[in-house]
Amino acid sequence: MNLFYKICIVLVIVGGINWGLIGLFGFDAVAWLLGGSASLLSRTVYTLVGAAALCAIPSLFGDVTRAQEA
Repeated sequence: MNLFYKICIVLVIVGGINWGLIGLFGFDAVAWLLGGSASLLSRTVYTLVGAAALCAIPSLFGDVTRAQEA
């Protein structure tokens, strides 16, 4: 697994944990850590998490490592 996919997985995990906290406790950890949900840093993290989720979609349909070798 190359570095790009590892970073995507980390970002998807961060997003999943954050959504879990929002769902269970109404607590947005990203906004709390980065100065509110409207701050530029928080919005950047939200955007990166969303982009990482989009990049992870192909892994649902096949072997990512085999696709990278081709």
